[in-house]
Amino acid sequence: MYVAVKGGERAIEASWRMLDKARRGDTRLAELSVGQIREQLRLAVARVMTEGSVYDEELAALAIKQAAGDLVEAIFLLRAYRTTLPRFGYTCAIETEAMQIERRISATFKDVPGGQVLGATYDYTQRLLDFALLAEGHDVDGMPEHQARASVSAPQEEPVPRVVTLLNKEGLIEQETPSPDASEPGDLSREPLSFPASRATRLQNLARGDEGFLLAMGYATQRGYAHTHPFAGEIRFGSVAVEMELDELGFAVEIGEIDITECQMINQFAGNHDVPPAFTQGYGLAFGHSERKAMAMSLVDRALRAEELGETLSSPTQDIEFMLSHSDNVEASGFVQHLKLPHYVDFQSELELVRRLRAQHAARPIDDQAQEEQAA
Repeated sequence: MYVAVKGGERAIEASWRMLDKARRGDTRLAELSVGQIREQLRLAVARVMTEGSVYDEELAALAIKQAAGDLVEAIFLLRAYRTTLPRFGYTCAIETEAMQIERRISATFKDVPGGQVLGATYDYTQRLLDFALLAEGHDVDGMPEHQARASVSAPQEEPVPRVVTLLNKEGLIEQETPSPDASEPGDLSREPLSFPASRATRLQNLARGDEGFLLAMGYATQRGYAHTHPFAGEIRFGSVAVEMELDELGFAVEIGEIDITECQMINQFAGNHDVPPAFTQGYGLAFGHSERKAMAMSLVDRALRAEELGETLSSPTQDIEFMLSHSDNVEASGFVQHLKLPHYVDFQSELELVRRLRAQHAARPIDDQAQEEQAA
């Protein structure tokens, strides 16, 4: 049980002031602005938006600043703010094939419709500290910032078909088409997670799940803890239009654009007597430029389809309840950090119990000796 800490109000207020001071750091240096975080820490902003379930770069940057760079705390802040927002309705499903591509790669085909677009990536950089970045006002190659921005190429605006369409034409990959009689997917932001969980619910959970957890579980699937042999069918990053149907108009209108990362992971599947062999898929999608998250999500999504595909369940990565119940970093952080709260009464009761058991243990040899003397 928890007990109130008497006389702690002033200490808590002092702790808040110390937190503000620690967050600000050395006042001789310019304060980090929300705009700077939004523009220059875009990968951190993307993660906070994805796991915080709010697409708002400014709010995500504000949360990162307030949390002094602790992304899990920033995600908590953003998700808490989300609960205060009114819900106006649901948007239409986004058309990722119509994405304005900034980056698009495939590890399965060299030549794909629309071409491969390398874009901005760390994949081909040396993992060495670049001390040129210590020179403020210049980018990596020493070009002034305004010139560097002007040299960035515009995104590819023409719709680019997915790579899996090449396999679709031959029927070599499972067809994933919406069922007209399918039930409406649940909304984990408003309803608690329950089991059994549909794939739509699982994907929501994984999208909000902790990137580190999904990365570790996705890594485990590649080390043999699931019956998968993945290929990166396609990873694409860019902007897509968001539409919403308005009752007053009777049709959908575009309300804005968002940046997303989408990953389709292709996996082998043996087939059976009724179904010919075909590839299966794992799917991942995240806000902003979040390739590692989308890839890990797609690996875990495929592993969680084991029962659906008739595979033997042999690993925690295939256990839906285990994976979904432990993927949320807000819940995990709460459970772990609640141990910092006062547990004085609980501990005192266990302390008294241990003392009593030790006293009984110490007295046992004397009792045993007395019984032996009586028996003699």
